[in-house]
Amino acid sequence: MSPLKTIDSKIVHPMDNLLRMERIPHIWCPSCGIGLAVTAFTAALEKAKIDLNKVAIVSGIGCTGRVAGYTKLDSFHTTHGRPIAFGTGIKIGNPEIKVVVFSGDGDLIAIGGNHFIHAARRNIDMLVVCVNNFIYAMTGGQVAPTTPLAAYATTSPYGCVEPPFNIPYLADSSGAVYVARWTTLHIRRLTNSITEALNKRGFSVVEVISPCGMYYSRINKLGDGLDMMKFYHDNAEIRHGEDTKNLGIGFQTKIIVGKFVDRERPTYMDSYNKWLSEIKTEEKLRK
Repeated sequence: MSPLKTIDSKIVHPMDNLLRMERIPHIWCPSCGIGLAVTAFTAALEKAKIDLNKVAIVSGIGCTGRVAGYTKLDSFHTTHGRPIAFGTGIKIGNPEIKVVVFSGDGDLIAIGGNHFIHAARRNIDMLVVCVNNFIYAMTGGQVAPTTPLAAYATTSPYGCVEPPFNIPYLADSSGAVYVARWTTLHIRRLTNSITEALNKRGFSVVEVISPCGMYYSRINKLGDGLDMMKFYHDNAEIRHGEDTKNLGIGFQTKIIVGKFVDRERPTYMDSYNKWLSEIKTEEKLRK
């Protein structure tokens, strides 16, 4: 990120060209990690050296869903669970656009789960940044599809009994070409992963494990955001290339982070254009 600079005797924030400063301060609670994820994303936009006029960011409903409104890009704040569907429409409508979907685990993996797996299957050329705080935070702290077994939530007062999704495994098995996971403590590594994913063709997923001090941490008596950061420091283990089947997260257990998948396969538009070309060639031969 560029250092502070002065323009017309006015000190300008280093993210001034990337964030809508007129909307700051943001709505996120003290100790929330979403702001750190946004910092990594904006730094990655600079490192990736891509034309910001050709980047569109799409978010859904929820705490992380507010990100699109703060970034100084073509932004779309969509309906709950539908940012990947909107992003697919943008990409097909204008293949020159780099589409980024930036939303939360509840929005993307619960009500948006079908869009997630089918976009991965089709290999839609987009980056999905999924901030995972293990809970539905904005709506009152309910159980989410990523809430670990035995963790408490407002709708699981005796502990969660539903096994959570392993997001990297879900992405990998559905066909994603790039899959990584970091915590908000790993800010530089997260920035580097997002930079790689921005320059990757195909469906890329970066999961960001983030503290929620107001609901998840408080309900489970885990302390504040700093305590969660200390937990990440002591319990996150970097294992690049780890089999995604082994990446499930338990309640207060070790969190495996790293880059797990980086492969090549034709994108949806590659396959579509090839099919279209073959159809046109066949029609010419018939004539």
